[in-house]
Amino acid sequence: MTHYQKLLRVSTNGKSLYNITSKIAEIVAESGVQTGLCTLFLRHTSASLIIQENADPDVLLDLANFMAKLVPESAKYIHDAEGSDDMPAHIRTSLTHTSEHIPINKGHLVLGTWQDIYVWEHRQHNHTRELVVHISG
Repeated sequence: MTHYQKLLRVSTNGKSLYNITSKIAEIVAESGVQTGLCTLFLRHTSASLIIQENADPDVLLDLANFMAKLVPESAKYIHDAEGSDDMPAHIRTSLTHTSEHIPINKGHLVLGTWQDIYVWEHRQHNHTRELVVHISG
């Protein structure tokens, strides 16, 4: 079995969903693995990973609006050492994912027609997020 691992740094510019599908696909191609599994692990507690629709940007907007209502920044939280968006970001991450697994077939990610991979930044300020991409096959 082959294992290939790479650290991907993703720059974010505040709260938003950042499409990283093409970057992950490039790493899969680099690995040379034809049949296997791509495991993604985001090394943070205030950002997350999701696989979501890529066709209509309103889906991403609705997700962001829903999450903002579900976990408001205006609520009173005990943990506020890094600002009013810090604890809500931790809660949002706990409700989503910090890892994903995607099959690889014929050297390509096996995503659905309308699926892409996103880093979901839950903080207001710019960050550099680290994503471990592990490919086995």
